[in-house]
Amino acid sequence: MEPVVEFGRRVETHSGQPVNRCYQCRKCSGGCPLTFAMDILPHQLIRLVQLGLSEKALQSKTIWVCAACRTCVSRCPNGIDTAAVADALKQMAVESGTAVAENKVYAFHQSFLQSVRSNGRLHELGMIAGYKLKTKTYTQDLAMGLGMFRRGKLKLMAEKISRRDEIRQIFARSGEVKA
Repeated sequence: MEPVVEFGRRVETHSGQPVNRCYQCRKCSGGCPLTFAMDILPHQLIRLVQLGLSEKALQSKTIWVCAACRTCVSRCPNGIDTAAVADALKQMAVESGTAVAENKVYAFHQSFLQSVRSNGRLHELGMIAGYKLKTKTYTQDLAMGLGMFRRGKLKLMAEKISRRDEIRQIFARSGEVKA
């Protein structure tokens, strides 16, 4: 486990958020629409960072469940964007090889990025196929998917943008981990 101060600084650097300004008013947790699915409430996640409890923060389900709706930042008297902190913690968890608490959310994240990386934009059917392969939920939602395909909502072939090489360069510059 790394020193308390060092972990907090790394999170502040990755997220761009002043987590040490949080005085635990709980307004972020009070407004969050996804607390029912979280193991640690948003204000508690910030407190874990402040205390340097890196393992607990990086292994939390909360960082993967956060929808980044930014209700937390609109309610925070110090303007702390807890969603940005969760995003930074997700990235740090992946980089450190920490076990992912929400495998399906991570699989969706990987499939989405792979579709954009390959096509320059999202190809829904390809993303869904990648997600289903990663989660081994092959037949779940099959009836709905077939209905969407029949109505033309899911394209069989991906539409590609003209300058995909620029998208690949963006991914390369960001240091994005290959999905």
